[in-house]
Amino acid sequence: MAKAPPITNRIRELREAHDGMSQSALAEAIGVTRQTVIAIELGKYSPSLESAFRIARVFDTDIEAVFGWESPPRRT
Repeated sequence: MAKAPPITNRIRELREAHDGMSQSALAEAIGVTRQTVIAIELGKYSPSLESAFRIARVFDTDIEAVFGWESPPRRT
């Protein structure tokens, strides 16, 4: 069974809430390709810190409102 990615995101939800922004429009706004946006949305690729900040700014929100992180359980 595949593990869930440690970084989650709400990009698709946020795009839809912003007048149905397309993946292409978001990609252009943050300076990446549409394929990169698709991979980030699907959790197959973690964006650079710079891209994460750019995405948050496009949606006028904080990074933590866009991305979540599931920390691994602590070893004792």
